[in-house]
Amino acid sequence: MKTVDDILAQKSNKQPITMLTAYDYPMASFVDEAGIDIILVGDSLANVVLGLESTTEVGMKEMLHHTKAVVRAVKNALVVGDMPFDSYQLNPRAAVDNARQFMDEGCGAVKLEWFDECPAVAAAIVKAGIPAMGHVGLTPQTAHKLGGMKVQGKDAASAQAIIENAGLLQEAGCFSVVLECIPQEVAQIITRQLTIPTIGIGAGPHCDGQVLVIHDLLGLFSRYQPKFTKKYADLGPQIIEAVKQYKKEVTSGQFPDDAHSFHLDKGTPT
Repeated sequence: MKTVDDILAQKSNKQPITMLTAYDYPMASFVDEAGIDIILVGDSLANVVLGLESTTEVGMKEMLHHTKAVVRAVKNALVVGDMPFDSYQLNPRAAVDNARQFMDEGCGAVKLEWFDECPAVAAAIVKAGIPAMGHVGLTPQTAHKLGGMKVQGKDAASAQAIIENAGLLQEAGCFSVVLECIPQEVAQIITRQLTIPTIGIGAGPHCDGQVLVIHDLLGLFSRYQPKFTKKYADLGPQIIEAVKQYKKEVTSGQFPDDAHSFHLDKGTPT
């Protein structure tokens, strides 16, 4: 199984890092079999699985429930648990205990988004022996403070702040940092300056790795489609057509047919 040291080595060896989200056993099985390096049990669970508006609407109960399912499926990838908003931002003192719960369920690391106390919280988690992944740029858990879900770091001052925040997370002991929705030039500077890997989502081609939400990649989420996502398949319409065909065959009496039914043993009286 992949370890944090393996991910660090990929940067040293200039080997691009692949990361995707997964939230349940079957999807995690597919992603792991495909050879993805890191599987993130993302708090995007709120949007793409539970139909909620904000990632802040999920807590430890939901995240651990789905983490357990993912861990059961994964044999090769590094599993990272996304710490929900209330597990470390509302109550930073509980962050270490909450991070440990993810590790107890089989994760290899946790991820936390930037907020004012993030370096101190990350340092405490790392000091407790728990690998931590940082996240700067657009941070969905606090997007309301950033003007909404939009590109961050487009001017010199905000770009410099993101660069500094990434450096502070490295100093705090994070083994990698996600760069979300920032200009590729800013991501390139961060990637060059840090000794730990950068993993981009809407941050251009110069990061050490890339991450996407699996539902965006497969065309399974149609509520909105950020510019930085790419559909590698469009499974939504295929699912609808399959379900329509099922309905048609049931209502017409075509399904189930003899091939999909059972019979009494020969000689059994009826």
